[in-house]
Amino acid sequence: MTTDRLPRYRVLTGPDDAAFCYRVSEALDLGYELHGSPALAVQKDGTAIVAQALLWPGADPPQAAPGAPAPG
Repeated sequence: MTTDRLPRYRVLTGPDDAAFCYRVSEALDLGYELHGSPALAVQKDGTAIVAQALLWPGADPPQAAPGAPAPG
């Protein structure tokens, strides 16, 4: 499915580091709202992986930037 708009529901995942926090912050700056609490899993090597669900509060999420990779 391709679209010119960002999805209304997103789950961001990644290592528990500053880059992940910036990704969540950018989504909040766009207007997304946190949905539930973050989830944390620890891999066998000790790396912490975090997940955060986000929802767009309205019917029309923002336009995707031209040529931008799919959000995630």
